[in-house]
Amino acid sequence: LSFVRTCSDRRIVFSRSSHTVVMGRMHAPGKGISRSAAPYVRTAPGWLKNLYSADDVKEHIYKLARKGLTPSKIGVILRDSRGIAQVKALTGTKILRILKAKGLAAELPEDLYHLIKKAVSMRKHLDKNRKDKDCKFRLILVESRIHRLTRYYKRAGTVAPNFKYQSATASTLVS
Repeated sequence: LSFVRTCSDRRIVFSRSSHTVVMGRMHAPGKGISRSAAPYVRTAPGWLKNLYSADDVKEHIYKLARKGLTPSKIGVILRDSRGIAQVKALTGTKILRILKAKGLAAELPEDLYHLIKKAVSMRKHLDKNRKDKDCKFRLILVESRIHRLTRYYKRAGTVAPNFKYQSATASTLVS
């Protein structure tokens, strides 16, 4: 099982066999292919449909979002405490889309928010430890990921077109 995908100027081969090239991570040496597999059946099991209706789940999502939880944390809580493995199978829509429809979604996407939070804590560390060269290098990598992700979200229309990450004002975004 293998297929080829061309991406602008390079050719990437995805395969399960051990003799082909696997695409590596952006800022890490790993080339692992371990991952979880989503269930083949896309609908919720019958016992779960009998326990919870879509409206019950949505109300629980709204309640958790009002407490200030992110969509991924809401999903973890629903999975661990209620046994709801996939909200989309039960409600027909994903958690973030449910929150956006109700107006409870955050203005910054979750992955971008956490990268900015990491950069702010790294800068705070560098203020105290100026000689930490490794932290300075890692900060450059994190900030390049922030700029790349910001470019993508501007194209997708998720972030305002005039949004710009600036390290001086970043702490106000994550406070």
